Amino acid sequence: MPSLCRDCLATFDTPARCPKCRSPRVTTHDELFSLSIAHMDCDAFYASVEKRDNPELASKPVIIGGGRRGVVSTACYVARIRGVRSAMPMFQALKLCPEAVVVRPRMEAYVEASKAIREMMLALTPEIEPLSLDEAFMDLSGTERLHGRPPAVMLATLIKRMKDELGLTGSIGLSHNKFLAKVASDLEKPKGFSVIGKAETDAFLRDKPVKLIWGVGAVTQASLAKAGIHTFTDLLRWELEDLTARFGSMGTRLYHLARGQDKRRVSAHEPVKSISKETTFFEDTHDLELLDGHLWRLAEQVSDRAKARGLAGQVVTLKLKKSNFQSLTRRLSLRDSTQMADVIYRTARGLFDQAASEGPFRLIGTGISGLVPADDADRVGDLLDPDASKRSDVERATDRIRKKFGSDAILKGRALR
Repeated sequence: MPSLCRDCLATFDTPARCPKCRSPRVTTHDELFSLSIAHMDCDAFYASVEKRDNPELASKPVIIGGGRRGVVSTACYVARIRGVRSAMPMFQALKLCPEAVVVRPRMEAYVEASKAIREMMLALTPEIEPLSLDEAFMDLSGTERLHGRPPAVMLATLIKRMKDELGLTGSIGLSHNKFLAKVASDLEKPKGFSVIGKAETDAFLRDKPVKLIWGVGAVTQASLAKAGIHTFTDLLRWELEDLTARFGSMGTRLYHLARGQDKRRVSAHEPVKSISKETTFFEDTHDLELLDGHLWRLAEQVSDRAKARGLAGQVVTLKLKKSNFQSLTRRLSLRDSTQMADVIYRTARGLFDQAASEGPFRLIGTGISGLVPADDADRVGDLLDPDASKRSDVERATDRIRKKFGSDAILKGRALR
């Protein structure tokens, strides 16, 4: 049976310890050296960067997020063992893990690490489809002739380089299409390398819960449950026409994914169309002060990502989800493109004020779209707001201070709500 040592990269035919270095980190699969569609997902990326840059955090539970009234952006695996999860209110996370170290996000550091990983990926294949800073699809079809090694070995090489050169770890999913590659990358996190072959697809998916499908969240699960659909086996009982009639385009997608079918190509040239951030509450709320605090933090995160990528947006979007799961989206086009947190927040807050009476809400989010290079952004002053340019200067100065002294050097009062 084809086997690969993920430590020394030796290949052999016995599913046991590596005969060369005796490592137990061996991946074995019948189709290991014939599959070429992969999904790489960094392990607790933001927290891993913080631990790498501050060795004192290495063994401690680390939560990336805002103040006690904020929410968790992500958490290291030590904190996750204690029950901490992304989007959890910070006060609840600290009840579960009171000894956790809370670190405010440093987007520039994460973008820099992401760019370094991307360069390593490009050494394997030009066919890379980023999903976020810390994950991407790769198509390594036809690269064996170039590298002299099958895709599985080159993927293990990538993970080894990430660890040795960047001090970061990731998990690999390898399969025959994008859907199954992403499913596989989640099977053994952290530091996983999982394979789902063509021959085993049907058997693997059978009786798995539908929540395994990327994008099937709690609301969709509830809708499917009303139709008696809980697992992939349940989906297989439905005809394509019936699923489509009941669930629209989602029904068509579910029909094919239930059979392990995904014809989407890895698209290396898909431009970034928007930058957004949202958070879901564990309890519906109409607390305007709490919602305002969340909106500011989300605007800051969108701004940080835009600044790190050198982008600005012409359109600001507000997204709300009501207690009955109805989504509300409001957009406003700006006279001048922006990447400033102050502008994003004030625009989104104006849109929120128009919809606040429709609460309580279970989700709030904001973002920018109509993206352009930031060189000419935030240059047109606002005649109706003479203090806008002063706030912009203060924000730029704050960015410089945080870059030099750390993200907690300066905090706005509303960030603590």
